[in-house]
Amino acid sequence: MSSAGAKGWIAVAAVSAAVSVVVGAFAAHGLDLSSEAGRKARDWLQTGSQYQMVHALAMLAVAALSGRLGGRLAVAAQALFLLGSILFPGALYSLAFGGPRWFGAVAPIGGLALIAGWVSLALAALVKSGPQRA
Repeated sequence: MSSAGAKGWIAVAAVSAAVSVVVGAFAAHGLDLSSEAGRKARDWLQTGSQYQMVHALAMLAVAALSGRLGGRLAVAAQALFLLGSILFPGALYSLAFGGPRWFGAVAPIGGLALIAGWVSLALAALVKSGPQRA
């Protein structure tokens, strides 16, 4: 991965992490928890925020390790982490804010993208060719 490509992924990861913090803070402080709906919304926001943060950090780690990983598979892992970080938390965020119930069906697609990202990352680590740096 080029230096410019790594910088782009670092920026994407940082923005994703920032969104995660904003959503997590809103879940902790901005909801009326006196109703069951408010508590359910908080749970959806917290779960989405947690998954988004973990995968923002994963994108950052892949960018930092790009010289040690198989290039195309590493980029695929980052793209899958990004896609999953949009679809999975996005579906939960939508439900929390009263979006259509069918958005709940989008969450598993995002979850599959996140899983595929981890598999791609594992493969990127295993197939790296050429001399290894210490």
